[in-house]
Amino acid sequence: MSTKVMVFSDFVCPFCYIGLATLHKLKNEFDLEVQWRGFQIHPEWPAEGMPTEKYYRTIGEQRRKAAWQMIETLAMEAGIEMRPPSVLANSSLALQAQEFAIEHQRGDAFEERVFRAYFHDGANIGDLGVVRELAADVGLDAAELGQALAENRYAMRLKNAALVANQHGISGVPTFIIGGYPMVGAQSIDAMRQMLQRAVQIGA
Repeated sequence: MSTKVMVFSDFVCPFCYIGLATLHKLKNEFDLEVQWRGFQIHPEWPAEGMPTEKYYRTIGEQRRKAAWQMIETLAMEAGIEMRPPSVLANSSLALQAQEFAIEHQRGDAFEERVFRAYFHDGANIGDLGVVRELAADVGLDAAELGQALAENRYAMRLKNAALVANQHGISGVPTFIIGGYPMVGAQSIDAMRQMLQRAVQIGA
């Protein structure tokens, strides 16, 4: 019997990248049924994105550096390499494209490609052309995806995911619902393994 894991995630959240990388590592140990839910944390960011300096100016350079030192350490533990993004991207298109990728059985590959593009390659994942290129990189039909996005085919799914999150009392990402219990933030692989083991024991 597989263990159900519902994941609320956003591509502009560094801890989502780390948390999902950790979860994927454990797929070799557990029979997991992962349900991905896009949860946009910064819908107010402009569609074209904005320079990171504009945002980080509000928190100060020292705090920014300290935060990224922690993120890079956690990333190394999860087996990924991360860099601060060069632009703060609006993630709406990428989140909708992820729904398309899941429908076409390329969800995991597209998810990893988008995260890497944003947190390693410095790409603006809010740009339609970039999203289409990333889709093509993992074997998806870029033209078909572009048509789906133009028709807003997956916009309602994001709204529904936000409603489900609200029902669970979720206000931040990443949040993993494992066996009916929430786990918030990028946890260590040992902590996530223990949560999954408990879910297996209770048959969730």
